Amino acid sequence: MTIRTTPWPAGVPCWADLSTPDLAAAQAFYGAVFGWDFDAPAGAEYGGYVLARVRGAAAAGLGPVQQPGMASAWTLYVASDDAEATAASITEHGGTLVLDPSRIGSMGSLLMGLDPTGAPFGVWQAGEHIGAGIANEPGALVWEDLCSPDPDRAATFYSGVFGWDTRPEGDTGYRVFSQAGTGVPLGGIGGMAGHDHLPPRWLVYFAVADLDAATSAAEAAGGRVERRAADAPYGRTAAVSDPAGADFLLIEADGTGTPDRSDTAAGT
Repeated sequence: MTIRTTPWPAGVPCWADLSTPDLAAAQAFYGAVFGWDFDAPAGAEYGGYVLARVRGAAAAGLGPVQQPGMASAWTLYVASDDAEATAASITEHGGTLVLDPSRIGSMGSLLMGLDPTGAPFGVWQAGEHIGAGIANEPGALVWEDLCSPDPDRAATFYSGVFGWDTRPEGDTGYRVFSQAGTGVPLGGIGGMAGHDHLPPRWLVYFAVADLDAATSAAEAAGGRVERRAADAPYGRTAAVSDPAGADFLLIEADGTGTPDRSDTAAGT
């Protein structure tokens, strides 16, 4: 289990948030699945954004979709010490900027990009908000996977921008990435796994204490279990979509069997 109060090191996936057409419905669903508590929606200057919490620590964010008809989806953010420099590196390495670096009040700065294979991602430079204040615990971010039509090209891009080290996982074509020089696995980069009809995307994993109970709660709350329990290196997983269609993964883990991203830097 990781509680963190200082900014995540550059290159570490540090946050995930949901764009949804119905914030109240999303809160009801994710509250049922994860037991999240929610802050009151932020003011208009922050777009009505809502923080989800586990034991008082920020676990994820929820916000309204920005354009009518826009798909509901989870977005992964990678930490940066300098959003402007990261933006320049994204374009230098063949990516595209969707949103230039923007200051979000005193909270920090963000940018949105597309990698060269078309997968969207975000970058967060911490201010008062560091990103996730909790990880590797039920209800918190624990892993992330890129689904890309060209994982080799994607791995080269992310290594160039964020300095990630990558290593192949057997002969599957799947690569595990880590912050440069640490060897601590943070997530994976792989192919489309037979889902070529879907767009390239990052999938976020949240830990749960009981996978069967969590999938049952998701279905009861109006979600859909896209793939039921399957074994993975760090625990049993299931793929779920929420009532608005946003995909995410559950992993049955208590933080003891999964890599702890706090090992990427001293201090919490």
